[in-house]
Amino acid sequence: MSLFLGIDQAYHQLAEIEAELKAAMAGSKKVITRDEWEKKLNDVKIKKEDMNKLVMNFLVTEGYVDAAEKFRKESGTEPDIDLATITDRMAVKKAVQCGNVEDAIEKVNDLNPEILDTNPQLFFHLQQQRLIELIRNGKVEEALEFAQEELAPRGEENQSFLEELERTVALLAFEDVSNCPVGELLDISQRLKTASEVNAAILTSQSHEKDPKLPSLLKMLIWAQNQLDEKAHYPRINDLSTARLEDPSV
Repeated sequence: MSLFLGIDQAYHQLAEIEAELKAAMAGSKKVITRDEWEKKLNDVKIKKEDMNKLVMNFLVTEGYVDAAEKFRKESGTEPDIDLATITDRMAVKKAVQCGNVEDAIEKVNDLNPEILDTNPQLFFHLQQQRLIELIRNGKVEEALEFAQEELAPRGEENQSFLEELERTVALLAFEDVSNCPVGELLDISQRLKTASEVNAAILTSQSHEKDPKLPSLLKMLIWAQNQLDEKAHYPRINDLSTARLEDPSV
């Protein structure tokens, strides 16, 4: 609860500003000076401890184990999961990103066999990625055999699986995949997509959020600024990497 207390305060501040603007507007936007804006921002008190938890949450969720360990020592902020499990999770993710899907499946089962047993969609997508890698490596006969034995039975039970299987097998019909309408399946982005899905499933099995909180808060900031843009000229943050306030152009 405390992690979002400061954010809630900021949201209420924005709501108050919006209410003031609605009352004061007479066909033109209100101009809020830098001094006025900074005063309102300074009225929002966020604990250093909460900020540290937010950073640790990001490092743990994204798998930056070395950075998380260093941050733990420097800030005294304890992660909510064993950092050793991050290394195992990242090994799975890296295996998928490198196209070593069989190795990834084995590592997932070593971590927790129930992850794939209770998530048929994830298991299908991993098997689909195995098929894609076989096609990528030109192993046509092996790819067809794998599709028939491992994926086709699952497609018979699930229409969406069948459609995805048909799209994947369609890669075999084109000598030049650059002209293939489903050629994007061979892009590195497909590996990253599958790796991200596996990563999220492992986090969920460890009772941890599958997405870090920080990006959501940044999206909330962008949304709030977009709302205010319609009603006022104010110092806004255009570059999230620096968080520098820029004076409004009136």
